Amino acid sequence: MGIGLAVDLQFFAEEKTEKPTPRRRQEARRKGQVAKSVELPAALILLVAFLLLLAAGKQLAYETAVLLRHGLAVDVRAPLTARTVERLLMTYALAGIKIVAPFALVALLLGVLGNAVQFGFLVTTDPLVPRWTRVNPVEGFRRILSVRALVELGKTLVKFGVILGALALVLWREVDRIAMLARMPLAQGLAYLGETSVKLGLVFSGLLVALAALDYGYQRLVYERQLRMSKQEVKDEYKRTEGDPLIKQRIRKRQREMAMRRMMQEVPKADVVITNPVHVAVALRYDAAEMDAPRVVAKGADYLALKIRQIAGQHGVTIMENPPLARALYARVEVGQTIPEDLYRAVAEVLAYVYRLKGKA
Repeated sequence: MGIGLAVDLQFFAEEKTEKPTPRRRQEARRKGQVAKSVELPAALILLVAFLLLLAAGKQLAYETAVLLRHGLAVDVRAPLTARTVERLLMTYALAGIKIVAPFALVALLLGVLGNAVQFGFLVTTDPLVPRWTRVNPVEGFRRILSVRALVELGKTLVKFGVILGALALVLWREVDRIAMLARMPLAQGLAYLGETSVKLGLVFSGLLVALAALDYGYQRLVYERQLRMSKQEVKDEYKRTEGDPLIKQRIRKRQREMAMRRMMQEVPKADVVITNPVHVAVALRYDAAEMDAPRVVAKGADYLALKIRQIAGQHGVTIMENPPLARALYARVEVGQTIPEDLYRAVAEVLAYVYRLKGKA
């Protein structure tokens, strides 16, 4: 009953059509959820290993033969002492390291590089955290019977088909020489077997790399699809990161009101209010002891211009009509800024007139 309800609810769920946000990507990466093909590093290691065999196969064969010859030359009738055993073990260990070290080093480097190429360097412990869904048998059956599991099965079958077909083609071209293998001298037969094995290995590993690259492209598409978000999820994440838009709007409104109140409190301190005369009003103040140039202490258009004129009138601040100067100051100077140099002369004439009216030097 519960499962049926979950399916019905998912049917009506909002479709995930939106691209993942940077935060969604970061969260997925933190959890170790990245686009990757687990086969690519192994395929690269195998390919380079066979390339090493192709390039240095004769040298490796020689080193192996020397090691075997040395082992067969040991006199089994000679008494074994601790020093003899130590010398033998050291000889075999050094020879073994010389043979195996190139392959081990390549495997280590390509194992890291194969993953780094896909998703960069990532260290996370989140996948190691035990979760009930991993041991829940119901979830396990769901994963086994999921569409993705069927796709993976199909990919595996196609992969085996392609690789077996390619290997069969290579062997078919060698069928005549394989038939003559029993008549070849031992050294020649072994050399041919080694050469053919490396050739088969290169074909096999090369196909694995190509298929792994295609698999990575497929995994990338699946990963991007899994990260997609619904419109509601995008909105919810925006609220979590940026805050509720309604609350931010109220905060901005409150900030504007406070700034307006502070500005209106400066109008009574102004020396003059220059108007348009109706639509624009700019209040100027100049104190030679504190300022290098006159400063705009308030400005506004329409309703604010009316409010500035009203406050100025209530406090005896001179109001002058000068439309060009009012428009220039309103457009070019913010509240709290001093006037630009090219307006010095016009403003100085206005202030001189105001000071004469007030009998101020």
